[in-house]
Amino acid sequence: MTRTLTLATFLMFLLIGAPSAAEQAEELLIDRILAVVNDDLVMLSELRDEAEKIEERLRLKGVSPMPSTAAIQKQAFDTLVLRKLQLAEAARLGLEADEETTNRAVAAIAANNQMSAGELREALAAEGLDYETFRNSLRDEIVITRLRNREVTNRIQVTKSEIDSYLERSGGDGRTAVRLSYIMVAARDGSTPEQREASRLKAAAVVERLRAGEGFEAQAQQFSDDQTGLQGGDLGWLDVNSIPPLFQPYIAKMQKGDTEGPIASARGFHIIRLTDVRHSESKIVRQTKARHILVRTNEVTSDDEARRRLAQLRERIVNGDDFDTLARSNSDDKASAIKGGDLGWSTPGNLVPEFEQQMDKLDLNQVSQPFKTEFGWHIVQVLGRRDYDATDETRRDQARKAVRDEKAEESLEAYLRRLRDEAYIELRLDDFGA
Repeated sequence: MTRTLTLATFLMFLLIGAPSAAEQAEELLIDRILAVVNDDLVMLSELRDEAEKIEERLRLKGVSPMPSTAAIQKQAFDTLVLRKLQLAEAARLGLEADEETTNRAVAAIAANNQMSAGELREALAAEGLDYETFRNSLRDEIVITRLRNREVTNRIQVTKSEIDSYLERSGGDGRTAVRLSYIMVAARDGSTPEQREASRLKAAAVVERLRAGEGFEAQAQQFSDDQTGLQGGDLGWLDVNSIPPLFQPYIAKMQKGDTEGPIASARGFHIIRLTDVRHSESKIVRQTKARHILVRTNEVTSDDEARRRLAQLRERIVNGDDFDTLARSNSDDKASAIKGGDLGWSTPGNLVPEFEQQMDKLDLNQVSQPFKTEFGWHIVQVLGRRDYDATDETRRDQARKAVRDEKAEESLEAYLRRLRDEAYIELRLDDFGA
């Protein structure tokens, strides 16, 4: 008869009941069911593989001391369950990654490692990794990303007041990046006031130990309910505009080495340490003022026709005709056509790469040859260039991203928690012969 048990007890049994050497040899041929997750299964072989991946990532990061086997096993199990739930939900919604998309992702990984696709396959084989397994894993990650974008990320809205509030909290001492260490003591959804108070007291005790000189890494590995606890709580370097808004008012007042906490939130109680700080100067960018004429292609206008028309317009401009007048009567970019093709001052990254590449080649007042982008065919003329202090705009852009990322993270946690709460998960003890 199948029995259910808590995850903590289950993993304890998994570790205490580790097989003998003879049993281990037998298990090379026999896999076991660890859990039923809706219509899917978590297998012992999957848990081992995932735990090995986690251990390898921690080793590469130089984490020392390594977390306990129990902590790694628990994270591996949680990762497997959430992955299966997300893939099942994506399938229900009809989300998938076709062969072309997967091929492009493989090619991008190969290019980032300065390899061809064939060399990547050989490198994987040299590491004992199966290429098809690699592709399947990559395809799953693409599908999960699409699910998260659809259900979480694309629904996030950031208001001007949220950006203003974030910038006000972040302070103005010239910091550009901070390095943080982090511990989170969870207070689960539905906790009673007594349970929440117990979590607060646990976090407060950790803070006292930290301020008494005990090591942050050891405390994080032992007490943190966040996955970063396995890495000693190190969050690495964060742009000041990427710091979670919850921590901004504290970090703005903290000095290097300071510890703050417990900081309360709906998720639980947080402890942060400011381990290092970076400062930098204003951000000066080279802006370009340009105007253009666009001819779009369609069933009537071919590439050759668009190029020919623009070549004729360019010839007229070079011979003295007014660019402004020709843009108003010929450009298919209606937003700029009414301004004589004027695009205003643009910062690098504002325009599509093909357009910027052509624009950057030009001298002042020079008119380009016709060229193509995803929008159609263009000619462009550069009217001016200037160095511009974009510090404020950059800070607002970074603040917008930080607020968006924070809201997305909270929404994703809630979404994944709902998926898990609504799932049928049954842990199988009998499959271990108990």
